[in-house]
Formats: sequence, C-alpha cells, structure tokens
Amino acid sequence: MGNRRLFWRIVDKIESLINQGEFSAGSRLPPERELAEMFDVSRPTIREAIIALEVRGRVEVKTGSGVYVVEQKNASIKSKEISAFELTQARALIEGEIAALAAQSITEEELEQLNKTLIAMEKGLYVEQADREFHEIIARATRNKALEFAVSNLWDLRLTNPQIVADYGSVCKNNNECVMDEHTAIYTALKSHDANAARTAMHKHFNRLINALFDAVESRALEEIKRKNDEKRGLYSLDGLVNKSAH
Repeated sequence: MGNRRLFWRIVDKIESLINQGEFSAGSRLPPERELAEMFDVSRPTIREAIIALEVRGRVEVKTGSGVYVVEQKNASIKSKEISAFELTQARALIEGEIAALAAQSITEEELEQLNKTLIAMEKGLYVEQADREFHEIIARATRNKALEFAVSNLWDLRLTNPQIVADYGSVCKNNNECVMDEHTAIYTALKSHDANAARTAMHKHFNRLINALFDAVESRALEEIKRKNDEKRGLYSLDGLVNKSAH
C-alpha cells in the first residue's frame, strides 16, 4: 500500500475518533510519536495525516504547543436536524449508485482491502471502524473525489448526531449476522464487476436497516404507551379499594 493511501486511512481513523468524542473539541491530540505507535505507522505518515486534517479544518497546529481539535459549531447544529431515516435514505440513494460505479473500476488491491474489513467485522474487531472503511473503500474505487467526500460526510453525520447514534445503536448491535451477509453480497457483486448486482445489494443492505429503524421506533412508542398507562393505572386504579372492601 502506497504512503498516500496509508496516510488517508490514518486521516479517516483520527476523524472517526474525533467524531466519536475520543478526541474532544479543544483538546490536544497525543504527540506524533504516540499517534505513530497507536496506528502502527511511521511518524512522517502521521505528519501527512495532520496536514490533511488541518486542511479539512478538523485540527489546528499551534507551533510550540501541539495539535488541537477544532470545534465544528455550524455543522453540529445543522446535523441535529437530520433524522436516522433521512440519513439512511440518502445513503441508500447515493451509495447504491456508488457501488454500481465502483463495480466497473474496482481493483484487486481494493477488493483485498474490502475482504480485510469483512474479516475484521466477522471477528468483532473495531466493527464500526471496519464498516466505515468498507463503504469508503467502495467510494474511493469510483475514482470520484466528490463521491468520496459525500460518503465521508455521511459517516461523520452517522457518528456525531446523538439521536442517529442512539437509533443506529439500537438496531445494529444485535444484527451482526445480517450485516455480514449484506456486506458479503456487496463484496461478491463488486468482485464480479456486476454493477446492477452491486447496486441491488447496497439497496438491500439499507432497506433492511431502515425497516429495522421503523421496528425500533414502533417498539419504543409501544413501551412509552405502556409506561403512561401504568402511571395512570397507579393513579386511578380501584384495585386497592376493591381488595380492602373484600376483607
């Protein structure tokens, strides 16, 4: 793997940690040496990643002090207005076409990278990170930087909007077998360079996810109704009077 590809992977990993709150806004990133050890790469690779993060506006380099995480105020406010349903629909529409386009140009090296993410997901190793990398590899395979940017931003939203994090968390944690089957189907279609099959497999993946979100919302609504009914029962039930008079 070339150094350029490697440092972009480190950029994605550091951004993911920032979005998850591991490196909070205003905090200083660990020293270059520690980051190199953390990601098992060279210090020059870390330097390139920091430069890219600074260009993206995610960090600020303060000479003699260190590298600090920049607060994303406007993006954070706007992202709170987007629901998990809107995000999932957007991902299905965009990533379905991305998969179809990638099927025509994906390389053996990229297919091998996809397979490694599948192995990581199957073993339960950094599943969320592996999942993101799976989708971003496919986006890179389109050779279209605007599509890469779109997928990266959609993942940032997926990991920073508190309600979306909660909604996805409620449906993703117990469906690893489904997730594996769906990602494997996408991989198989891409390996066969079948654009229609890749698009369909991606759509099926998100269709299952959005239906699971509907089920989760319905379940929470029913639980809330039951809770309110239990409260009313406690306030107005005549069971106590009936039982008392029976004695």
